[in-house]
Amino acid sequence: MIYKKTFGMPEKFVPTAYAPAPKAKVLEMPASLAEKFTFSVGRRGVKLTFPLGPDTAIYGFGLQLKELNHRGNKISLRCNADPNSRTGDSHAPVPFFVTNEGWGMYVDTARSAVFYCGSELNRGLHASDFEAYAESEFVDNTRDLYADKTHENTALTVEVPLAEGVDVYYFTGERIVDLVAQYNLFSGGGCLPPDWGLGNFYRCCGRFNEDEVLEMAESIRAQRIPCDVLGLEPGWQTRVYSCSYVWSEKFRNHKALLGRLKEMGFKVNLWEHFFVHPTAPVFDALLPYSADYYVWHGLVPDLSLPEAQEIYAAHQHTLVEEGVYGFKVDECDGSDFTGGWSYPDCAVFPSGMDGEQFHHLAGALGAQTLMKAMGDRPTYSEIRAMGALAASYPFVLYSDLYDFNDYLTGVVNAGFSGLLWSPEVRQCASRSDLVRRIQLVAFSAQSLINAWNYDHQPWLDFDAADEVREMFETRMRLVPYLRRAFKRYRDTGVPPVRSLVCDYPEAQHIEDEYIFGDMIVAPIAPERHGREVWLPAGEWVGYFDGKTYAGGLHAVETEKIPVYYRRGEKPEEGRITQFTE
Repeated sequence: MIYKKTFGMPEKFVPTAYAPAPKAKVLEMPASLAEKFTFSVGRRGVKLTFPLGPDTAIYGFGLQLKELNHRGNKISLRCNADPNSRTGDSHAPVPFFVTNEGWGMYVDTARSAVFYCGSELNRGLHASDFEAYAESEFVDNTRDLYADKTHENTALTVEVPLAEGVDVYYFTGERIVDLVAQYNLFSGGGCLPPDWGLGNFYRCCGRFNEDEVLEMAESIRAQRIPCDVLGLEPGWQTRVYSCSYVWSEKFRNHKALLGRLKEMGFKVNLWEHFFVHPTAPVFDALLPYSADYYVWHGLVPDLSLPEAQEIYAAHQHTLVEEGVYGFKVDECDGSDFTGGWSYPDCAVFPSGMDGEQFHHLAGALGAQTLMKAMGDRPTYSEIRAMGALAASYPFVLYSDLYDFNDYLTGVVNAGFSGLLWSPEVRQCASRSDLVRRIQLVAFSAQSLINAWNYDHQPWLDFDAADEVREMFETRMRLVPYLRRAFKRYRDTGVPPVRSLVCDYPEAQHIEDEYIFGDMIVAPIAPERHGREVWLPAGEWVGYFDGKTYAGGLHAVETEKIPVYYRRGEKPEEGRITQFTE
């Protein structure tokens, strides 16, 4: 069930104002539940408190790369391209979380809200009321004290800056996966990518010209490496910081190139961002619909306005008509913490929203705009920012960070918040680093090698073409299985990739395994040859070794990636072939 309660006077510019129509019914919050909230408005904005149990675990808040359970943490949902701690910074912050106690909460705000996930409340007790806390019960070790996140009289506290009110949506369900599924249906249902989008992507070197792109495509085909999408990085444009959206002299014959790549079975994806260079054909038309700040001498169009969306989308549609099947949207996370290159939070947009709100809405608004540009052509694209209520957009998140464990944590966490995430493969320090990353990416929402800085395929450095071919062939065979998982995502809201705890409450402390469709995946880190794997109760079959495993812990040594399916539920497989559409 989903219940809504309005506290005070909510702001105008919130995610629900721009989201697709919900596929889930929303009821008025009953008084017995609403009275558990404490609401006030002060100098800092909205303050909400809600009681937490001593053992409440909290998951979600968007793409979080550092931790699974946020109980006891202060989560500040700031847009930040390079989050380096567990404080909540993210280039896909989402004010939605779920718990292990059958409830979750979405706070409808485009502000940098702060969630205190377990603070002790002052109940006005006297000293005599604390007699139950004998001196011996208090720890002397400071480290143990900090680690203790379970207290009585604790609450979740939410701060929404500048606001005078907020809408809160309260979700109930038997399991975490039920809560997440309802949130995704509330968001409009999950996306359903085209089959070719479920295959393999390769992004070419940003310095390439059209001849070098074609040579790379021919090399990939000659090596029999299954690949469905070729991405062109910034160099396809005449200007890139900001963007002109005009083909450069290096791609003088780009129409012929696009035609040849299509004949070879490749779809083409173009890199861009939403900051508009003065030489862009749409600059003058977008000028009245842009913010009061430039970024890299370019306009920041207010894509919340239908006029701005139509102007931008119309030009991008000309690229689609030439044969483009998707876009990689960079820099829209707008971090001010890695150089201060973006527009400030106090920026003013023609719609009336400020820069803080636009930072939180830019990814979803940009995705909507490019979906208009695609017209009837389906896409499965990449984007570096997203936010609340984004499940229906066929865009996969990526990051400029590159730690293997962070990337794995992103795979585990993204499914809590209606997000898709690719732990893309870029530079690699060793053969093991390459192989383990390829294994991880092949069992993620998008199988992508981003060779933007390589004038050759990264696997050639380590003579690892056979390993890459094997994993990419595995990905291709699993496309029918993935298609079924994404159809379920669209129809029921169940994420195709999600944490173990979503389906198995007893897996609360398993942070380095996840569910892919319905299979369990336990990636092995680079330079390691094995790991401990936990499986739920029942009989499981190793996808690669065919062995039977009982529920429980297993010490696994393998050069493959450990993947398991329930006995009797062998994944549907298809032929290894390229997709024409």
